[in-house]
Amino acid sequence: MQKPLFTVSFILLYIFSYSQTMRPIEDLINNKEAGWILVQEWIDQAKNKVEVLARDSVKAKDALYKTQVTTRSPMGAVIYSTGGILVDDGWIRILGSGSIRLPRSLPEWNNGKTFSEYGQKPLFYLVADDAIGGFFAINGGALGSDPGKMYYLSPDNLEWEPMEETYTEFLLFCFSGDLEKYYEGHRWNGWRKEVASLPGEKTFNFFPFLWTKEGKDINKVSRKAVPVEEQYWFTLDMKKQLGIK
Repeated sequence: MQKPLFTVSFILLYIFSYSQTMRPIEDLINNKEAGWILVQEWIDQAKNKVEVLARDSVKAKDALYKTQVTTRSPMGAVIYSTGGILVDDGWIRILGSGSIRLPRSLPEWNNGKTFSEYGQKPLFYLVADDAIGGFFAINGGALGSDPGKMYYLSPDNLEWEPMEETYTEFLLFCFSGDLEKYYEGHRWNGWRKEVASLPGEKTFNFFPFLWTKEGKDINKVSRKAVPVEEQYWFTLDMKKQLGIK
């Protein structure tokens, strides 16, 4: 995999270490070294199907300000230049500044989950999710001893699994990685058509649950679309009840 262009320390500096003093939007927009040029190149060379959702310029500025990252970084570029990114017909939803089809901006989605007030240091930061109720996050210290690396909250074991990737590497993985291998056993017959029509604010909930013995065969379980917000809190509640950290 291509080496990340931005180090872990860079990510930590602008996501996990900023204080209540919020930098103005003018300090966050970098037109000379726009990270979107690089991200667009990765998308143009993508092996997987990638759809960039149109942004609203006002919402983009608001989301960038609330996240406090610069547009020189891949994350800042995604927030400022897109309403979000759909991969594999929406199987993976990478959060940006929000759009009609993905009505969740990255900072708004995290508010109340990883922090309670903009400007606070999050212990982890939710950046994407998928159609089967899995959640991707950057570790801010709460998920492991590798701050700045990506984790996946897997619906088949309810554990935060280390991905050993930075956010930049995660984007590259989404665009050109082997998603069939990564999701082996979790894609049912005819999944693409169903996922393509799934709204960005919903995800699939399965029964029997995927973490149970009875739920291991994805083609034999029932599924229904539920609000992704509901699925997130349900997953955390199940983790607590089952004593899974």
